[in-house]
Amino acid sequence: MPPFAETILVVFTLIAIGYGAAALRVLKPETGDGLSDFVFTIAVPLLLFRTIATANFDHGAPWALWVSYFTAVLVTWTSAHLMIRKGFGRDARSGVVAGVTAGFSNLVLLGIPFMSGLYGEPGLAVLSQIVSIHMPIMMGASMVLFEWAVKRDGAGGESKSVIALVTGFIRQLISNPLIIGILGGLLVRLSGLEIPVVADRVIASLANVAGPLALFAIGVSLRGYGIRGQVPQALAMVSLKLLLMPAVALGMALLLGLPEFQVKVVVAAASLPAGVNSWLIANRLDTGQRLASTSMTLGTALAAATTGIWLLIVDAVV
Repeated sequence: MPPFAETILVVFTLIAIGYGAAALRVLKPETGDGLSDFVFTIAVPLLLFRTIATANFDHGAPWALWVSYFTAVLVTWTSAHLMIRKGFGRDARSGVVAGVTAGFSNLVLLGIPFMSGLYGEPGLAVLSQIVSIHMPIMMGASMVLFEWAVKRDGAGGESKSVIALVTGFIRQLISNPLIIGILGGLLVRLSGLEIPVVADRVIASLANVAGPLALFAIGVSLRGYGIRGQVPQALAMVSLKLLLMPAVALGMALLLGLPEFQVKVVVAAASLPAGVNSWLIANRLDTGQRLASTSMTLGTALAAATTGIWLLIVDAVV
């Protein structure tokens, strides 16, 4: 058995337990929302804060890492947008939903515990470099394309001004708990100050539960979303997410000469399925909810196999 197989089994078993608990009504439906809120607003931001403040980043500036990952995002997002519009005859808003579904890896709720289990703190440190700009870039792109799609489809009133878009983006960014945790960790790191021992133990205690709770919460959430039709379209999006995106990330990482460890992390990150963000965008656009829900559910189930395959491929070529 490959060394990473145990981690994959543990990660997706925790998700399955959460799904089963929701299906059997062991937990109330709102319990899953509460767990997700705790993980997203407290546990994971503290984990990112502590990682960025204390981890050893010994690979230099992460420019090549960012280029490798976000080239994969761009290629996959564009391919999904064109496929859903040209191949399935959907409108521009559905194209935006498809792009998010195929290009937006679940780097936080799934990626953080997954990478921590695979590669420990060094893997989490590399992933945090991607997460640090992932949210701003994806939020910004989604907002701009949201406005373009609504205007293109003639589905809304007056479009927002550039100033309104920028101020709205900044407002969402500075109020995002993940961004607050990242910036806080960066400030502590740059200041050279050490986290007091008692404070560090409290932060670590809360941060250490982020992984298991996040995976359990994913399972509970998936039960609520489920498979809601549009299976052919969803399978097309999932194929791009789980096959094309990690392939492009691997190709770019090798082309740019990333260190072996960073190659493994960037491909593992790109191979993860989409999270709830695709459904949130679909709900905001008022179209593509079934596509996003079905893609998220099928993608998470299939990723249990495809992620392991990509890790085997990376081990073979680097």
